[in-house]
Amino acid sequence: RVREAVVSTQSTGIIEFYLPFGCYRLSRYFLKQLNMSGGLKVLALQKEDVTKMLAAGTHLGAGNVNFQMLSYVFKKRNDVCVIDVKKTWEKLLLAARVIASIENPADVCVISSRNYGQRAVLKFALHTGANAIAGRFTPGTFTNQIQAAFKEPRLLVVTDPSADHQAIMESSYVNIPVIAFCNTDSPTKYVDIAIPCNIKSIHSVGLMWWLLAREVRRMRGDTPRTLEWDVMPDLYFFREETKEEEETPDVPDVQPTQETYNAAP
Repeated sequence: RVREAVVSTQSTGIIEFYLPFGCYRLSRYFLKQLNMSGGLKVLALQKEDVTKMLAAGTHLGAGNVNFQMLSYVFKKRNDVCVIDVKKTWEKLLLAARVIASIENPADVCVISSRNYGQRAVLKFALHTGANAIAGRFTPGTFTNQIQAAFKEPRLLVVTDPSADHQAIMESSYVNIPVIAFCNTDSPTKYVDIAIPCNIKSIHSVGLMWWLLAREVRRMRGDTPRTLEWDVMPDLYFFREETKEEEETPDVPDVQPTQETYNAAP
């Protein structure tokens, strides 16, 4: 059994790690930079992205907190858990790196059974080349080889762990890693990478899928970071059909022409 001892000095800001094979000294500043952005300005969270997240309500969680999602909660205000946007961005970068590391984009399967995430899933598949399943998930898609809709993806990305529990359960049978957008009260069983965000808001879900698609394209080299992505986040938002769109236009009544025929009496 490996024994580890950590000694911290408050004056110098140095943390010493005593391991069986040696002693290592690291500064507190270096430990703070151990994240997915790596302290690089290119991968840092931009002010424009923070503004979009706050406007969409990405930081607003649920009233209850799962014990595994407790580390992502910044504070609780008016019986609503406030999610740390910085940690959301770090987990988003981690998920984008995992998706970009897969050679064939079609091996990534994105799923959304809820209505407010189906349009975002289809747009994400269009812009990244992934395989989308929008709507009801057919049981046995990952386990039953007889059915025509059988798939063998290398990675699974879901919108809601509660609604997409059937896909997550089947992925655990065939060892498929799962990336999920999770709220503070979402179950994280069989979820490998949980992205903390508000999944109950239409704008929040669409914005998170848009940010994930943009970072995947940037890491693949399809979109340069120096230029702004020409796709707007509004395309990922769920839009309900209004009554005006459902109603068919009224066809004007046309009076038939009166024609006389010289028929025999």
